[in-house]
Amino acid sequence: MGTWDIGHFDNDTAADFSGALDDAAPAEREAVIRRVLTDVVGTASDDYLDSYEAAKAVAAAALIAAQCPGGEPVTTSYGPEQPLPTFPDDFRPLAAEALDRVLADESELAELWDESEDAAAWRRTVADLRAVLVPEPAAAS
Repeated sequence: MGTWDIGHFDNDTAADFSGALDDAAPAEREAVIRRVLTDVVGTASDDYLDSYEAAKAVAAAALIAAQCPGGEPVTTSYGPEQPLPTFPDDFRPLAAEALDRVLADESELAELWDESEDAAAWRRTVADLRAVLVPEPAAAS
């Protein structure tokens, strides 16, 4: 995996995914995102999740989180250049579930990051994405 930093689009796979989104017809971009997420979520927890699929799911989740309250806009030059649709609300829990799968034991991407000195920082960026997608309920006062 060609990776140059811990950002959600700072790897060859995510950059290629952005290009594929740009190449897709505008009406198909939502389906491309959904397919990436459902492919990861559909991988059994005891099956090994390939880093290629996982990196695309993290990038897709970042695009969805960017549309959520508290989400960070995707401003990197490696992100999609073409406009994206407003994603339906059901994308948020789907993306969170995909991120859980990416961080699970049988994930090549998590294993690769865990072998690096930036493992904790990368895991924190993914956890931050998940928190935007499915925020914890506010504590009652």
